Amino acid sequence: MRYELFISRRMKLGGDTTGATPSLNVALVALTLAIVVMILSVVIMNGFRDEITQKLYNLDAHLKVSNGVLGIDDNYATVNGREIYAAIMADSAMSSQVTSMWLTADKPAILKTDTDFKGVELRGVDDGFDWKYLERCLVDGRVPAVGDSAATEVIISQTVARQLQLKTGDKVLSYFIDEKVRVRNLHIVGVYNTDFDTFDKMVVMCNIGLIQQVNGWNADTGNSVCVDLNDLSNIEQKAYQLYSSLAVDTYKRQLNTLKIVSHTRKNNLAFFSWLGMLDMNVIIILTLMFIVSGFTLISALLMIVLERIKMVGLLKALGATNGSIRSIFIYLTAKIIVRAIVLGNIIGIGLALLQKHLHIVRLNPEAYYMPYVPIDINFGHLLLLNVAILVVSYLTLIGPSHIISSIKPTTTMRFE
Repeated sequence: MRYELFISRRMKLGGDTTGATPSLNVALVALTLAIVVMILSVVIMNGFRDEITQKLYNLDAHLKVSNGVLGIDDNYATVNGREIYAAIMADSAMSSQVTSMWLTADKPAILKTDTDFKGVELRGVDDGFDWKYLERCLVDGRVPAVGDSAATEVIISQTVARQLQLKTGDKVLSYFIDEKVRVRNLHIVGVYNTDFDTFDKMVVMCNIGLIQQVNGWNADTGNSVCVDLNDLSNIEQKAYQLYSSLAVDTYKRQLNTLKIVSHTRKNNLAFFSWLGMLDMNVIIILTLMFIVSGFTLISALLMIVLERIKMVGLLKALGATNGSIRSIFIYLTAKIIVRAIVLGNIIGIGLALLQKHLHIVRLNPEAYYMPYVPIDINFGHLLLLNVAILVVSYLTLIGPSHIISSIKPTTTMRFE
């Protein structure tokens, strides 16, 4: 064992006293709080990113195939779902990544009751749509049945239900305004709440047969074909892969219009940009906490050196080099760092677990798209954070420790 490490292990932070001095206790508390803030920043940011990303992937298709030319009829250009399904399944490399496909159609409408009205977007889907996420979001009722006999069944959001004073089992008139006004009597079979304000304020889910009937389309016609994948990594590359596959199919069949393929990140660019800004906020917080921790450690090191200035002179008189003495005090200051890291992790992870399971800190869903602060404890990220704290702390102490070089044995022997 190196003698520097041996000496530092036998020394106490408080010199001859039984405990650390008040100034060193303050340093320990400050460093612990900085570590707690860093841990909470990381787990909260991970939670926001994962929650928002999962909501976007659940509420919007991973890939969306639509017509490359805007339509000049009632609203948008149309696609033939059966043809696109066949083209995707014919490409074995693409079809092996697909978990579900469905034909969808969107139609602006006005819901009207005896006392109020509201503009909404009816989103029709066929029997390939996966209702699992919306079923988890239901606060009452059930999801619409698929099939021609249930074409007027819809589910509305809790936001729309409150505004129009509707509930499960009610019927509401829907007005579709194109070249002429069409009216349908819709049957509300469920009420959902995703806490995603952009979706909840506008979207009414229904069977695609309702919109096809209003527009006069056949059963294979819709606005787009949606595709969900089993792996979301490199989603941009997979969107291009599907685009290439459909382009080849269009060329072989000598069709007039080219299909375009978009992905969730492109269709929801504003939200992903917002998440990127949150990442920058966390980087700023971590940087500030590292700076605060650095000044705290420097103060602690100087206090420890001042408490043992006689020992420094004695070691120099015995022939110890400046480098060896610096190592002793860096090892001694490392005790504060280790204690702070242990305490900071216990407190930080403990608070994160409480929030994760009890949802103590609440949020406004209209502003944050969720009712509470989300937590995602990624131990890999926390391990990297702790390693970074150790490395930065060590590098921070190297420079100030050179003050030992200016201490002279003749002066320190008389120091009181």
